[in-house]
Amino acid sequence: VTDLYFAPTERSRQALLREGFSDDTIFVTGNTVIDALLQVAARDASWSAGPLGEVPCADRYVLITAHRRESFGEQFRQLCLAIRDLATAFRDVRFVYPVHLNPNVRQPVGDILSSVSNVSLIEPLDYFWLVQLMKRSTLILTDSGGIQEEAPSFGIPVLVLRETTERPEGIEVGVVKLVGTDRERIVSEAQRLMTDREAYAAMASPANPYGDGHAAERIVAALREKLV
Repeated sequence: VTDLYFAPTERSRQALLREGFSDDTIFVTGNTVIDALLQVAARDASWSAGPLGEVPCADRYVLITAHRRESFGEQFRQLCLAIRDLATAFRDVRFVYPVHLNPNVRQPVGDILSSVSNVSLIEPLDYFWLVQLMKRSTLILTDSGGIQEEAPSFGIPVLVLRETTERPEGIEVGVVKLVGTDRERIVSEAQRLMTDREAYAAMASPANPYGDGHAAERIVAALREKLV
């Protein structure tokens, strides 16, 4: 029943074409989530006045978000052990983990990471403060689909703690890498990015395949052209 399709990426457009939809009804606009991200990121924030005030200052931050059900159990323990290994190896780096409320997350995270001095386990953040933390991070370890789309806007490499992703565009352009939940692989890939400037630079491109902050403008322009 839809007349117009606003695809976030060219890959999405191709998927619609394979489904048999007409080319003249499809517009590649970028994702409106990037519009929202950049608007929020531009707002002033006093780090010390918000929920991040409890996080000690550091030259480098690593943001961690992990909570997906398919990783619960031993896989999640291995993920936490990898974070502990990294924090032990990089004592000058502050690892910040807003911990999901699910007890399947809280228990292994608390058991393995609560005693590590340069790991900050904090309560979940609202979107504004998560964006403030994201844009100050050096590296992100995550199983979040949204962060896979957002972090490239800040030129921050993302290691995805999953075996597959429904967002392949970031993989294709090299700003995101799948590492799964294997302890040794997570540590190896993160260490490489933390110590190898060339490897880091290769993933730190600020060109975001999911949008440039002007998706809404393109959608409005297409609506005016086609429907007015």
